[in-house]
Amino acid sequence: MRAILGYVRTLYEGQQFSFAGPLDNDGFLEVYNTRVQGEPIGSVVLVTRNAAGQAQHIAASYRPRGSAMLVSRMVGEHFAGTPIAEYFASSGD
Repeated sequence: MRAILGYVRTLYEGQQFSFAGPLDNDGFLEVYNTRVQGEPIGSVVLVTRNAAGQAQHIAASYRPRGSAMLVSRMVGEHFAGTPIAEYFASSGD
């Protein structure tokens, strides 16, 4: 998961946060907009932490669909030949 998130962040052309902060006792929420290859994309990311304070679960939602598919194809191409690639769109999708 860390490799995927790290790569996706390299695609961003700046980030404009609407909100970033704690959510309940064990969560963290980010809401932001950015661009990828000039296309606008917005994201909502929820991180849930375990008792030790480490990230346990990460859920991310992207919009609009066209931009989300662009990022998915780029991630799939970047991780081609690895088991990770099968979870992302291919250039034929």
